[in-house]
Amino acid sequence: MKSSEREAEFIARSEFEKKKKAEEDKHKKLKAEEKQNLKELHYMKCPKCGMGLIEIDYKEIKVDKCSECEGIWLDAGELEAVSKLEKSGLDKLFGVFRK
Repeated sequence: MKSSEREAEFIARSEFEKKKKAEEDKHKKLKAEEKQNLKELHYMKCPKCGMGLIEIDYKEIKVDKCSECEGIWLDAGELEAVSKLEKSGLDKLFGVFRK
């Protein structure tokens, strides 16, 4: 391989890597924007019926209850925290939601 051929190959490879990096960056940005759009669309909405969730803070456990279907939703780690409550604490927690 001649020096000029290696140089041309190097330039072509460098150009490809530069364009590939630009495309990857573009995809990351689009993915981040899409994630943000989905969060704004679904934040504090009931996964079952889509209506608004009401957040109740009880003993540092944030429980979300749907304003329409009355479903109760827990975020990551909250089920474990609820399971550690004594029966009386659990009764008091769910007593907040009774009509």
